[in-house]
Amino acid sequence: MTLTIRRLAQSLFSLTVVVAWLAPAWAQAPANFETSVRAAMAPSIASQRSSVEKQAASVVRPNMPPGARSFFLVPIALDSTPLEDCEPLPPEALDPVVDHAAQKEGVSSDLLHAMIEEESGARPCAVSSSGAVGLMQLMPATAGEMEVQDPFDPEQNVEAGTKLLKFLLTKYDDNLPLALGAYNAGAGRVDEERGVPQIPETLKYVADIIRKLSRQDNRKTTTQP
Repeated sequence: MTLTIRRLAQSLFSLTVVVAWLAPAWAQAPANFETSVRAAMAPSIASQRSSVEKQAASVVRPNMPPGARSFFLVPIALDSTPLEDCEPLPPEALDPVVDHAAQKEGVSSDLLHAMIEEESGARPCAVSSSGAVGLMQLMPATAGEMEVQDPFDPEQNVEAGTKLLKFLLTKYDDNLPLALGAYNAGAGRVDEERGVPQIPETLKYVADIIRKLSRQDNRKTTTQP
């Protein structure tokens, strides 16, 4: 994204993290405390969101159908992709980041690569319509809980995303479809449905990543002597 859009997105991200951080306090504060805080922050959040959306709307996405609206202005669809305004990280830059996070958390680097490809196309500046950012599309609340200072930083983003993935794999006894379903739709939804949520986007997400892993395995098999 342009420097201006990125700065605006980071500001909006920071404001959202502050709201998430204040949530526990709201639960124990007087009844009008939450209303007062939201009222004070609303103009700033609305102003920055409007600025991001207006500038994003001016960016022409490749292969966008005539009359289609900006990615920031529409809900997530099956063919939605992050705003393509920066180049994907080359393997020489991405691989060490992924390998370090995979080794630290004890997960497959192939799995992380598949997720990053699906989440952001390996573009560190990716921002979704729901506010998820970076290579592994961290939501503001998740990034805040993991004390991520810059969600657009590849190392911080991948490390936090991998930590979340490891937590989900442990929670669901290494059941990959459930862990991926929870990463995409939330653990609460997986627990409620006792399986991969029957959400078209989530079903496609899980299937795409498993398909990517299968292709990686096939390539490795064919290249072995």
